[in-house]
Amino acid sequence: MSRAPSPAPQWLIRVAVLLTVVLGVNYVVWRWLFSVNWSAWWIAVPLILAETYSIIDALLFGLTVWKVKRRGDAPPPPPGATVDVFVTTYNEPLDLVQRTALAARDIHHPHRTWILDDGSRTELRDWAEAHGIGWIRRSADWVDRPRHAKAGNINNALMQTDGEFLLILDADQVPTPEILDRTLGWFTDDDVALVQTPQYFVNVPDHDPLGSQAPLFYGPIQQGKDGWNAAFFCGSNAVLRREALMQLGVSRYAREVETAVRRALRTSDRVLASARRDLAEDDDRLRSAIDEVAAEVRGARAELDAGVALADVTYGFQQRIDAVTDRLVAEDLTAVRADLEVIAGLEGAIAGESSPLAVLDEVALDRVSRRAWSPLGALETVRTLIGAVDMSRDDEAQPVMPLATISVTEDMATAMRLHALGWRSVYHHEVLAHGLAPEDLGSMLTQRLRWAQGTMQVMLRENPLLVRGLKVPQRLMYFATMWSYLSGFAAVVYVTAPVVYLTFGVLPVQSLSSEFFVRLIPFLLVNQLLFLVVGKGVPTWRGQQYSLVLFPTWIKSVTSAFGNVVLGRHLDFSVTPKERPVTDGPQWHLVKPQLVVIGALVVAVLLGLVRLAVGQADPLGVWANIAWVVYDLVIFSVVIQAVLYRGPTEGSTT
Repeated sequence: MSRAPSPAPQWLIRVAVLLTVVLGVNYVVWRWLFSVNWSAWWIAVPLILAETYSIIDALLFGLTVWKVKRRGDAPPPPPGATVDVFVTTYNEPLDLVQRTALAARDIHHPHRTWILDDGSRTELRDWAEAHGIGWIRRSADWVDRPRHAKAGNINNALMQTDGEFLLILDADQVPTPEILDRTLGWFTDDDVALVQTPQYFVNVPDHDPLGSQAPLFYGPIQQGKDGWNAAFFCGSNAVLRREALMQLGVSRYAREVETAVRRALRTSDRVLASARRDLAEDDDRLRSAIDEVAAEVRGARAELDAGVALADVTYGFQQRIDAVTDRLVAEDLTAVRADLEVIAGLEGAIAGESSPLAVLDEVALDRVSRRAWSPLGALETVRTLIGAVDMSRDDEAQPVMPLATISVTEDMATAMRLHALGWRSVYHHEVLAHGLAPEDLGSMLTQRLRWAQGTMQVMLRENPLLVRGLKVPQRLMYFATMWSYLSGFAAVVYVTAPVVYLTFGVLPVQSLSSEFFVRLIPFLLVNQLLFLVVGKGVPTWRGQQYSLVLFPTWIKSVTSAFGNVVLGRHLDFSVTPKERPVTDGPQWHLVKPQLVVIGALVVAVLLGLVRLAVGQADPLGVWANIAWVVYDLVIFSVVIQAVLYRGPTEGSTT
């Protein structure tokens, strides 16, 4: 497969976007002001919130495709460009990894190929050596330290290689020989840090029952993000500039250490304030010392704000705190020595000779002095807080982590940080690697959950709307992707509302008036028109189905990511299986929530017809909601195909 079809003319896309915006905003504003049935708020409010969510989602999509960037061929590669090709693997079948590695070795542009074997398999090492391919496993530094999954695997390899550029491939993504020739030329722009190409799967049948192909994302959406300089890294089939990654790693290291120092200084303020409150009123000496140290804390924070080098700030602060504590210790030791001399003199008078107690106490006091012990615990706590900031990050395998390790997926956060540093990205709209998609429902759900969890972890840890360095359009482009995974909650409302009406006759809107339909139906039609125009022959229906049908996965991704980031719960990392598992039959248990929804929708239709027959329901309301249910059932019908799908057959793939 070569280049995918190009989008429709830009003017036509923008007309569709403007119509969507006008009709969508007109509808949702009217709904909030005039159409919410507040007497049934428990269903009316969730519905208007879900509709508002969907309108915002449509507006973000419109903004994305407003500036679709159609790139042609890249310039010739930079002369003498050195490249390391990384084939990342953990537990994939050996023949799969070997096929990808051989194709990577045979790429035309001069390069070195490395298998990054996170499974540390000796048979893979021996095979790689026999075929002229490098083999890298984790260094000993990673033992008993966080591994950070694929990001850690790549970060480890970065420290053992030196190519100017890196081509990153998943174990199942077989590259074409010209992949570097077609992409390296974009790096003649010294500001480009990343070139991403599409992910295309060769084992997907034309009807794509698992929704594996993503022609809308790897096409108009990424091209639109590219227009805003926000096309992001997708984990594979991408070339990255080492200089940019290393700059990112060093800058993040410095920022994280500075954050730790600032946190320690804030804690020091509280410790000193508490200690000052506990002092006796006449203890002027210690009060003066606390005030002096508090002033040093404020001074250190001011120096950080002024941009003074972090090492200079911490070193100078420690020296000044040492001077205060040493002075207090010296004053206390003088008093203690005087007392001991009196005691030693008394003992010597009794024994008629010098007491060994004096000598032993001098040794003990010298040891105490070298420990810089202070009678004021608060000062010692401040010293400990600042001194405890781990400049070497001994809790990690390596202090500098170029690829982001804040989520179970490394790609989006890394790209967002690169953009925040001022680097540029390129989306090269040409299939240059051929991969393998999940061949069963369970593997697909594992993959989608990991993607969604990683995205939500990034949103909760580094919300793009708040990231310094990003331009406003870039913030919105990243936020749009994260926002889309909240659709699971809206989906629950969209299947509940018609069930509630058909079963109980509770209407979430004030009335099904002509004004309601005149505002709603044009928006729905124009919104679908926007997808048709943007896609221009690219199938988008399957993606729309799964955005609704996978609502349990999307909800789980949000709740599990929240539990991990906010509540500190463990979040398992699951690699997408590359072999179809052996099962006895269809795995209906994987889609229990969806089957419950289908059953509820069917029952609701029957109850609605019964209520209509006995004259207990408004015909317009019943038929309108039955139409809604039919649409939902068409959407959810894909789960039946997914459960019954037994993998591709010969000749069924594109």
